[in-house]
Amino acid sequence: MMDKILQYVVENIDLHVKWLNTLSFLENVGARKISACEQPHSVSLIQLKHAAEEHRHAYYLKKQINKIDASACPFYEAKDLLAARETYHYLNSLDMKCARFLKKEFDLTGDALKYAAYLFVTYAIEVRADALYPIYQDVLTRNQSKVMVKSIIIEEEGHLEEMIQQLERFHPNWQQYADKIVEMETELHANWFSAISKEVLEVITEQLTIK
Repeated sequence: MMDKILQYVVENIDLHVKWLNTLSFLENVGARKISACEQPHSVSLIQLKHAAEEHRHAYYLKKQINKIDASACPFYEAKDLLAARETYHYLNSLDMKCARFLKKEFDLTGDALKYAAYLFVTYAIEVRADALYPIYQDVLTRNQSKVMVKSIIIEEEGHLEEMIQQLERFHPNWQQYADKIVEMETELHANWFSAISKEVLEVITEQLTIK
């Protein structure tokens, strides 16, 4: 399903720039959330690295828009995103669900809860990135697009390995808790991509009707 929808997206200039902008927005939100979890005097090198690379991904995806339409999507306004409402709430909803779960399971509060949420939410997002970006790149390659996300794929794979290492230090049975967070993310992602699919198909149907 995702492959088919992304095929429609890549074939349509307006949809493709909005898709890139939507991914850029989510990467930027992720970067800001990582920074928000930092403790002023005990920020690890990995946290700094992740925040910097997620910000770079947001910038890189924005720059890719220029290969399609240099005047498109200057900001993250609703009109320049796909499924704007769901996109705006996607990661915030995951954060809240994760925080409630971890608070209950580990009885954490304050900075300790923030750090745990950073670990588990980032892990879930990296699992998603490892699934989504390769599908998108396959569609780009098939369509001989000038847009590329191969560099992001490589870095996200590295991020996932680093998150696993941190989670192993956090708790010996981290995987059972991480699986619960991944379940939460899977449901939110399904709702998000369903909304995107609906919007994409409406645009395609409208264009076919006009023709």
